[in-house]
Amino acid sequence: MRVKKLILTNFFLLIPILFIILSFASPEEISNSHIDLVKTSTWYIAGPAKENQETINKIRKEKGIIKVTAKDNPVGEIELNLMITEADSNDGKPTNLSENSKYVNITYKSSQPIKLQAREGNAEGTGCVHGGSHPRVDLPVSAKKFTTIKIPWTDFKQDGDLNGKTLNIHKLCKFNFVNYNPVSGATLEIKSVFIK
Repeated sequence: MRVKKLILTNFFLLIPILFIILSFASPEEISNSHIDLVKTSTWYIAGPAKENQETINKIRKEKGIIKVTAKDNPVGEIELNLMITEADSNDGKPTNLSENSKYVNITYKSSQPIKLQAREGNAEGTGCVHGGSHPRVDLPVSAKKFTTIKIPWTDFKQDGDLNGKTLNIHKLCKFNFVNYNPVSGATLEIKSVFIK
């Protein structure tokens, strides 16, 4: 009986201690793998696309899909990006992913190869690194049907080089889906982006 009482007392003391510890967790840390960034995040566009930011996000909210189409005779690259943690612009504080996070899962359809850049936060921790090179992976063409691809964080290497620096998931800022050489009418559609 005495042992049972001691166990119950320790159990009830443990609950408030756990609550206090969890209340100090970083607000920028993501550990929920059920968040679909297509549904929860504002997407941004740059380059010769038929759709603008307003149109992309309107369709995203109505149909749950991102769709980008290259203009006729496009000049320059098309860059579609989103923040990992929602911000007022396409720049903001980096996100500290949980140690348990191992990969990103993307369902997409694309008529051309896409480079997926994972941009890290700047040294000050106030925004994203701009310009230069970034850890990235290739999304192969999947023109006829949607494909789901599981990309381990360890696959994101500087400039896509196998010996390049690996992505630091503790300061992940945003994803950029880049078509470096779009042709007229090239399309990219994204149904889901889950961080797992």
